[in-house]
Amino acid sequence: MDILILGGAGQVGTALQAPGLWEPGVRLHAPSRDALDITDAAAVARALAERSYAAVINTAAYTAVDKAESEVATAWALNALAPAILAAETAKAGIPLVHVSTDYVFDGTGSGAYAPDAPVNPQSVYGGSKAAGEIAVRTANPRHAIIRTAWVVSPDRGNFVKTMLRLSAERDTLTVVDDQHGCPTFAADLAHGLATIAQRLVREPEGATGTHHYVNAGATTWCGFARAIVAGAARRGGRSVSVDGIPTSAYPTPARRPANSQLSTASLTQAYGLRPRPWEEALEDLLDRLVGPIHEQKETRA
Repeated sequence: MDILILGGAGQVGTALQAPGLWEPGVRLHAPSRDALDITDAAAVARALAERSYAAVINTAAYTAVDKAESEVATAWALNALAPAILAAETAKAGIPLVHVSTDYVFDGTGSGAYAPDAPVNPQSVYGGSKAAGEIAVRTANPRHAIIRTAWVVSPDRGNFVKTMLRLSAERDTLTVVDDQHGCPTFAADLAHGLATIAQRLVREPEGATGTHHYVNAGATTWCGFARAIVAGAARRGGRSVSVDGIPTSAYPTPARRPANSQLSTASLTQAYGLRPRPWEEALEDLLDRLVGPIHEQKETRA
């Protein structure tokens, strides 16, 4: 079985290529952006004709949320045009498409966790382009799974956990936004979910499709997440520093962030039997990789 992974150099794409993730006999193909331009319909058609792919997983995206406000065409090309092309070409070839989307399709004004069928109302170029990509996938390929996620972190590439670890080693006090609520997601866990879904779509042509959410269980704020990161690093020998909460208004950004981007995974469990573990548990595993296991570290330094 051949699986095509797009965005293979990113956090999720890298995690999808981890040893032991897939069933025996699965062959992964993750061409670079230079090797395959997914905004070029002819190039995508040629790539799909070269090999009999069982499924395509699209993790590629323009994720520079603030830069997207000024690089509108670039963001829409990768986040909206490319999914439209992928959906159309995979549908022609009879290939299921798993497409990763984002919490930014919501405006963040709701309470509690958003269900997949909640009305979208993006407030940024990034969110709008991703919402458009979802529409394209839904309308062009009936054999699809759109998986929205949020706050993705991993040992690879730049992300919030790595930034907090770096800053806590350099500063005595960190200030982090404390009025944006969401669900951290660990790329390895999300990759497991995407692989499970892709293989189900291959095995069950009439199986579950549609839009679902994959985030780790539980919710926090960026400040709460930062405090957990710093505390976990301190247990492993890192510096114990103060983390102070600030309002979003004290940290203005070009793109508007959702105040609430909690995502419900209930439909994911119902459709695929996936039950994401708590984010706190996943964070411990990530810190083991980035900092080191607790039992191997020396006494915490002030």
